[in-house]
Amino acid sequence: MSRDTSFYYSFLVLPPRKRNAIIAVWDFCRAVDDAVDEAPDGTAARSRLSLWRDELAACYSNDGAHPMTPQGVALRPYVAELKLPRRPFEDLIDGVEMDLAQVRYQTFAQLAGYCRRVASAVGLVCVEIFGYRDPGARTYAVELGMALQLTNIIRDVAADLLKGRVYLPAEDLARFHVTENDLRAGRLTPAVSGLLRFECERARFYYTKAASALPAIDRRSLLAAEIMGAVYLEILRRIERSGYDVFSHRIRVPRPYRALIALQLWTRALFMR
Repeated sequence: MSRDTSFYYSFLVLPPRKRNAIIAVWDFCRAVDDAVDEAPDGTAARSRLSLWRDELAACYSNDGAHPMTPQGVALRPYVAELKLPRRPFEDLIDGVEMDLAQVRYQTFAQLAGYCRRVASAVGLVCVEIFGYRDPGARTYAVELGMALQLTNIIRDVAADLLKGRVYLPAEDLARFHVTENDLRAGRLTPAVSGLLRFECERARFYYTKAASALPAIDRRSLLAAEIMGAVYLEILRRIERSGYDVFSHRIRVPRPYRALIALQLWTRALFMR
């Protein structure tokens, strides 16, 4: 796993076995996502997704089938050891496949369904690795996944346009009188800024929901997830401080600052009752 990923420092707080498990899950999910993003066309992408469905089946197989890819081979031992649920992986593949057929969303309700498949589903796997005692931790995973994915969508408006995708709901564009051509122009008009401010407020709503759902009894075990959320919330803050300029450059949190966020939360956890 690259140190440039926003999740790198969150994984460092995990004990080695859990860290290896979460990296195996992350690498598998990354490969599924790349199956579409790096495919030359839709036919190739569907073929690659079919391969990952087969790999997933092999990871859960009890009839002697074995994964063939490095990602599948790495994931399989943790499936049994940690009793990782299969359904979220299937939801993820279904969500990634949506990018082949649906590149526009009319309503936020439609977009939320996509976000739950490609982000919240991964969170539901991760909390099983982190460990928890209160079932509310699963709600936390779902809401945090929504917040992270919405942050990604806002940050990557320009990059997604180059791929022919617009994740911002059409009903939101209409509400602020913004067209797709306005977004392509990359100009921060009052209308475009208003739209992006609205989307940031929506993402913040899900960070708040996640924080409210985090069970106090599981706060230490879910520290890695808290660090993920804190890093992405900082991305959102930087978008806001830039005046919502997601067009001139890709907004990132520098590596030293990510490390500082992780250190601060880890230190706080040490003194937590």
